[in-house]
Amino acid sequence: MTVRKPSRKVVAAVAGGGALLVATPLVAHAVISHNNAPPKVAAKGAALVDVSGKGGTSVFAKEADSVRPIASTTKIMVASVVLDTENVDLGLRVPVAQAYRDYVSEHHASTADLQTGDKLTVRQLLYAALLPSGADAAYALADTFGEGDTRSQRVKSFVGKMNAKAESLHLNKTTFSTFDGTGKDSSTPQELVKLARHAMQNPVFRKAVKTEKFKSEAPAANGRTRYYTWNNTNHLLGAYDGVVGIKTGTTAKAGECLVFAATRGDKEFVGAVLNSDDRFQDAAKLLDRGFGADDAEDMKIEEEPPDGPRD
Repeated sequence: MTVRKPSRKVVAAVAGGGALLVATPLVAHAVISHNNAPPKVAAKGAALVDVSGKGGTSVFAKEADSVRPIASTTKIMVASVVLDTENVDLGLRVPVAQAYRDYVSEHHASTADLQTGDKLTVRQLLYAALLPSGADAAYALADTFGEGDTRSQRVKSFVGKMNAKAESLHLNKTTFSTFDGTGKDSSTPQELVKLARHAMQNPVFRKAVKTEKFKSEAPAANGRTRYYTWNNTNHLLGAYDGVVGIKTGTTAKAGECLVFAATRGDKEFVGAVLNSDDRFQDAAKLLDRGFGADDAEDMKIEEEPPDGPRD
């Protein structure tokens, strides 16, 4: 049973216990069942890790070490490379090149709708890449933090840094060919969890990925001020109690992907689902399992059609 709200998220029922969560976000203080069977998820690959302790304990795994395409969850690594740069200047203003917009059109990629000639800070570009999953913003970051005399050289250099970072984190099955996940970018659920845990240690990243809506302004090419508003594509935020991120991804080959994190009290979980047809439902089931409520079979988060390319 589902109840539609005016927003993009939908509140739903927990059928197993007959409790209807009405007029509140989709909060899984759910009815705790005595059924210890693992949850059934639509994703072909999934992992959930209890990261409350230092090492981390696996709570759920489904083909968690199998390599699959990861779509725009690739941008977790983009942000990590930028934020791990020594003495990174988050206030550095980056002019938006027409090439960034052209890339979006050519690849039918998700966009933050950056306008040519506007000057955005690195911090703004991180939000633009992580919330609406803007490939234009990710391109701008790659162009800025890569090395070389030409744009193509700088992008190649930046992707090389992404792969070097994966190697340094011992993500042996993770490889990148692009800055936005539209190429042969691949990983495993288990390694995406490990990458996410690294990224979440940075307070700038952690703050960004838990933001539902970000409003900012930037100097426009015509000398005026441009106002930007970016909505987070992670619809678990504000809909599932305790969710603090992290990143969606969708391509025809990868299916629906989601890397997510949630915390309540002294409990914290990080998970990933790859190639799902119901990623938010899958994540909610896994988090219910982690937090001790495994009876959310009918819990739904329905998405309204997004504006522009889906991610």
